[in-house]
Formats: sequence, structure tokens, C-alpha cells
Amino acid sequence: MLTKKQYQLLLLIRDRMNRDGVAPSFDEMKDALQLKSKSGIHRLIGSLEERGFLRRLPHKARALEVLKLPDSASDRPASGFAPNIISGNFGISGATAKTSSPVETVELPLYGKIAAGTPIEALRNPLEHIGVPAGLLGTGEHYALTIDGDSMIDAGINDGDTVLIKRCDTAENGSIVVALVDNEEATLKRLRRKGESIALEPANKSYETRIFGPDRVKVQGKLVGLYRRY
Repeated sequence: MLTKKQYQLLLLIRDRMNRDGVAPSFDEMKDALQLKSKSGIHRLIGSLEERGFLRRLPHKARALEVLKLPDSASDRPASGFAPNIISGNFGISGATAKTSSPVETVELPLYGKIAAGTPIEALRNPLEHIGVPAGLLGTGEHYALTIDGDSMIDAGINDGDTVLIKRCDTAENGSIVVALVDNEEATLKRLRRKGESIALEPANKSYETRIFGPDRVKVQGKLVGLYRRY
């Protein structure tokens, strides 16, 4: 299924080429889709190419070819798009999750699985993105990660879930954060400050709380939502 933005961009390119014989510029695409930067257009075009809807012609500026349009319900964006969003604040002050009405989707980079021993920067894969309701996100930069493991199941975060993270370097005590330990190990845990020490608490009694000095832990983001497919 195409996301709403993918579908809108494909129709925009088709209509402009039928009218003018040339695709709109990236700036025109960005403005038409109300995106903040052209990088979002690059990602959408890449996704449409991968799905076989669009082709970029080499050695020509603004040369795009629409190969096909969605011809079945499985390819069109759902008019009432409503992914399974797990509501709740996960112990985070101010976190929100709205699912009651269809909203515009936002393309977030899906960096991969968060697992012990993997720096968060190594997870980046700009070819993968996930569309989430814009109303689920606040201001700032966000990204998504896939959970690998069961250390946070008592907080309602299961193996295979996709968590939505707001990029930040500080977080309130008790927040669930992406923490980088010793610049090597990335993990999703609840942050507790105890004097000069930082505790990373799991939400599963089978795992132990780990305590570190303040210079060993860097916050790389805070949990703001959870996306689950059934």
C-alpha cells in the first residue's frame, strides 16, 4: 500500500507531465506536499522507484517517467488510514497518541533493530522509512526503531514492535530513552538518576538494572509512541 504522500506525489508528477511535458521541480514537489525539505521528496521518489511506480531517466534534469498508477485497493492509500497505535504515556510526561481520526502521515527513517552492542549511528538505513500519523508526533526530529528482545515487555513494548523516538540529548527522570553506553552499546530502557549515577532500568524482572557513572551514558532520544502491526 502506498502512503498518502507517495500517492500524492505520484499523481502530481503524472498530472504535471501530462500538462507541461516535464516533471515539477523538487522545490515545487516539496511545496505541493507541504514538506519542510527536499530530502523528503528524494525519499518518496526512491520509494516509488523501488515499488515500480516511477523511474528516473539518466542524464536528464527533472526527467521522471510514471510507469504505472495504483490500480487496486492494495496499492492505494486507505482513505481512513488507521494503523494500530498503542496509546499511553509509557511513564513519559506529556507524551500523546491520537488514533480517533484519519490524519496526514509523516515519513520517518526506520534505522533498524535496537540491540545490545550496536551503536545507534550504525543502525541508519536511509532506504527504509515508515509512515506514521503526524498527530502522533510533536515538534522536533523523530526516528523509528524496531525492538529486538523482551526487556521492556512490562511497559507494553514487545519484541518486534516499532518505537517512535524524538531525538534529544536530555530526558526527564523516569522517561524511556534510547541510551548509548560507553559510545558502543545502544539500548532502550527507563532512565533513573540516582545522585551522580545513572540507572538504566528494564521493564522485565528477568533483567537487572544497570548503573553507570554520568559520563558513560548519553541520551540519544526519548520514546514518544509505539507502532504495532497485527
